[in-house]
Amino acid sequence: MQIKRASEMGFCFGVRRALDLVWKAVAEHGKLQSLGAIVHNQKVVDDLARIGVVVADNLDQISSRAVVITSHGVGPSVTEQMQNKGLQIVDTTCPHVKKAQNIAKKLADDDYAIIIFGEAGHPEVRGLLGWAGGKGKVVADASELPEDLPNRLGIMSQTTQSPGNYADFVRQIAAKLPDIAELRVFSTICEATSNRLDAALDLARVVDLMIVVGGSTSSNTKRLAEASISEGITTYHIQKADEIEDCWFDDRSIVGVTAGASTPDNVIDAVVDKLTDMAGPGKPA
Repeated sequence: MQIKRASEMGFCFGVRRALDLVWKAVAEHGKLQSLGAIVHNQKVVDDLARIGVVVADNLDQISSRAVVITSHGVGPSVTEQMQNKGLQIVDTTCPHVKKAQNIAKKLADDDYAIIIFGEAGHPEVRGLLGWAGGKGKVVADASELPEDLPNRLGIMSQTTQSPGNYADFVRQIAAKLPDIAELRVFSTICEATSNRLDAALDLARVVDLMIVVGGSTSSNTKRLAEASISEGITTYHIQKADEIEDCWFDDRSIVGVTAGASTPDNVIDAVVDKLTDMAGPGKPA
C-alpha cells in the first residue's frame, strides 16, 4: 500500500498565529479563558487546557482577568461587553476573518443588505453577522434565498467555504440581476483554504482512498472531505490515528492523506505512521 500526502495541509498561518499569541498570553497572565475553542480541533484544545487555557461557552462563565477572542473572531458587541467587564482582551482573530469583518461593516455602513454564504451558527459567521449590524442574512444554499432580493445587495463568504461552491452560489444570484439595482461581490475565502482544497482535489485524482484528518466541527476540514467525495473517492474523516480501521484498506493500493487547517503536525504524523505500519515492511509508503 502506497501512502501519499497532500502537498498542502495542516496548520495555516492564522492558526499558528493564534496559538503563538495564546502561548505569549499564558506567559504574561498565567491561567486564562477563551470564549469558545481557540480552533476547532480537540487535540489543540486539550493541549491548551494543560497549560491553563480553559474554554468558556459564554461571557458569564469568564472568571479570569484575561480572555481570548478565538481565531474565528466575534462581533463588536461582544468586544464591548468584554471591555465593560474590564477584561484584558487577547485578540487572536485570523487576519482573513478580520478582513471579512471589515467588509461586512463597510457594506452595512453603506446601507447594503448582506448575504453571507456560510454555516449558520458557526462562530465566525456569528461574528460577521454582528459586524453586519442587523443587515446580514446567512445562506448555505441558493435555494434558501428569498424570492424578492433587496435591490442593493452585498455578497460575501465565510472564509473557510469552498471557492467552487461560492462561485456557483454567486452565479445563481447573478441570474436575478434584472431585479437587483446594485450588486457587490467580495472574495473573502482565505488563500489557505483554497490551496488546501486544490491540493486535496489533486491528490484525490491519483488515489483510491482518502483519509481526511481534522476536528469533527472544523468547517475547512469538512470542505476537504466533500472535495474528495466529489471525485468519487472513498473518504474517511477522522480526528486521530486510533480511529483508523483495517477493513477500510482491503484492495486499496494508494491511500491519500490530507488534513484541515487546524490539525496539528503530530496528529497528521501519527496517522501517516499508522498507515505506514499497516502497509507492512518492505512496502512503499
